[in-house]
Parts: sequence; C-alpha cells; structure tokens
Amino acid sequence: MKRLDEVKICAAAVVFALCGVLAYAQDLTSHPSISVVASTIPENGDVNPYGLAQIPVSKGVLVEGDFLVSNFNNSANLQGTGTTIVQIAPDGSSSLFAQIDPNHLPGPCAGGVGLSTALGVLKTGWVIVGSLPTSDGTAATAKAGCLLVLDSYGNVVETFVGALINGPWDMAITDYGSTANLFVSNVLNGTVAGGGNVVYGGTVTRLTLIIPEGHMPALLSVTVIGAKFAERTDPAALVIGPTGLGVSGNGRVLYVADSLNNRIAAIENPENRKTSGGIGETVTEGGSLNDPLGLTVAADGNILTVDGDDGYLVATTPEGKEIGKRLLDDTGNPPGNGALFGLATASGGKLYYVDDVSNTLNLFQ
Repeated sequence: MKRLDEVKICAAAVVFALCGVLAYAQDLTSHPSISVVASTIPENGDVNPYGLAQIPVSKGVLVEGDFLVSNFNNSANLQGTGTTIVQIAPDGSSSLFAQIDPNHLPGPCAGGVGLSTALGVLKTGWVIVGSLPTSDGTAATAKAGCLLVLDSYGNVVETFVGALINGPWDMAITDYGSTANLFVSNVLNGTVAGGGNVVYGGTVTRLTLIIPEGHMPALLSVTVIGAKFAERTDPAALVIGPTGLGVSGNGRVLYVADSLNNRIAAIENPENRKTSGGIGETVTEGGSLNDPLGLTVAADGNILTVDGDDGYLVATTPEGKEIGKRLLDDTGNPPGNGALFGLATASGGKLYYVDDVSNTLNLFQ
C-alpha cells in the first residue's frame, strides 16, 4: 500500500486514538458511550436525516458549534422529497433552519427538492445543500437536482446546476473564506436508465467558488476529478454509488466511500488537478466495510466510515489499516441496515452522526 499522507497513530495495548475519537481495538462496545442529542423531525414531519454539518461561525440565525441536519424524506416517508434543514445545538435544543419550497426557487433545480447528504456551511455563513429529488419516492422519477445556496437565515438565494451536477449525493469542502472548493459525488449519470443494473457513471466534481465580501458565492468552474464509479438504483436505498467524501488535513487527498465496491478510494491533489483521477487509488476494501456510506476525516488523519448494511462505524488509517470498529445501530432487519449517513467530528474526541432509523442526531464519545 503506497503511503498517501503523514499520520500520527497513538496506540496502547487495547486503546487507539482515532481522529480524536476514542475507539477500542479489542472491545469497542464496552467503553465509548452513545447518546441521543435530539430528534431530527421538524413540525412538517420530514424524516430520514441524511446530511450533517457543524456550523463554523455565528451569523444570522446560525450559531457556531450547532449542527445542521438535512432530511431526505417527507412525512409520508417518500425518498427524495424532504425539504427541511433542522438546526440542533449540542445541548439538544433545536429549531427549523429552512423549509424549502420547490415551487419558489431563485434558479433552476431539475425535479424540485429532495435534500441529500451533500450539506455544508461556509465560514462566511452561506449554507450549501444538495438536492436529489423524486416526484413519488422512487428511483424511476429521480432527477438531476442541483446545489442550493442559502443565506444565514435559511433563505435560498441561488442554485448551482449544469451537466456535471447530476444527483449530488454527498459533499466535502475546503474553505478559505473568500474562496472555497466543494467536492460533490454524483450518482445519477446513467443510473435511472440502467434500471437496477450497475453502471459506471458515478463522478466526483470540484466546484470552485469565489465569495466576495457581502455577496453570495459565485461559481467559477466545475471540474470532474473522479469518474467511472459504480452506481445503480435500489428499491430500498433509492440509489447506491459513490457517497461519503472527506479531505485530508493538508488538502492533498480526497477520500471517497465507494459503496458498491465496498472500498475507500483516494484521489490525490483534489484542489488543483485539472483531469479526472478515475476511481482513485484503493486505500482499503472489504474487512469490516459493508457498503460504506458516510465518511469523515478527523484531526489526526484517520478515516471514519459508517456501513450502510450493518450499522458499524469503522476506523481506517490512510495506509489502509483497519484499527477499530463499533456498532452504532443494531435495529432493523437486518440489524443496522440503512441507518447511518452523515458524520461530523467535533472537539474533545466527539463524533456526531445522524440515525435514519430513529430520526435522531446522536453523539459517540
């Protein structure tokens, strides 16, 4: 395995410090605790929380340290029809940040609104969320969607659309204040036409933004930096393809949860490359990975993923060594199936995650 990044791994006989999150190599179930922070269901009844992002700055109604959660389903539990973003404080208090009306958008968004895991908050207070909408909750009606830009009061002010934005599924951000890069996984390139068969059209695009002081972000360019990822429609999950994204601390590597191939991929030089890195270099595959969906990279460089098929959190070094796992959700049939998506690390060795089965924001520490 080629070394991708420098990382410090602190290990004791049993206990490992993984990305600031304590994990236990021999018995992950015995020590770290899991607690419910709050429900993610707003007054309109939207369910299936997908995206999770911590707020970096207080502005408008945004409070630094709070979390935003996007809902993918409406109150009838139809996928790709959720329109709400909920704001939740670490103490569990919550409020509605935004309820987006698909009939009153400031720009095009093919198919309407169905808020995906692609969610982030910029240092300037702008919120960006992906939409992968359906009209009836089925993959047959899924449309390309868009990225929606909201101000710090929850108002949609613009949309980012185009041929290279097609089913935005997850997002990672490198943010420099006056500029930012959005890395977005796209899962609808030929997927619906494939009718459940695996196609190889999944992409990762880089959207480069300029953010003039006092003005909303402007899109400078869109570049495909990853391509030919496996993807297909699925009756239960709507669509399966490249999902979670995370950037290493030095910005040199973008990690991709390649769900269908049960692997973590790495695309080098994501901020500056001008050509596609294809499906990237394999960091690890198999092992405890079981349809990896959510992904985050924390302070010491290790990679945390959550499995879509069994409810486990898995910790992996940049060299591809699995160094811990922990069951986060064992409900459902089979246990943990379809429960986990959005992840966010916080100070003090805390990991926050959304649970789609219980419709809650949870804390693992």
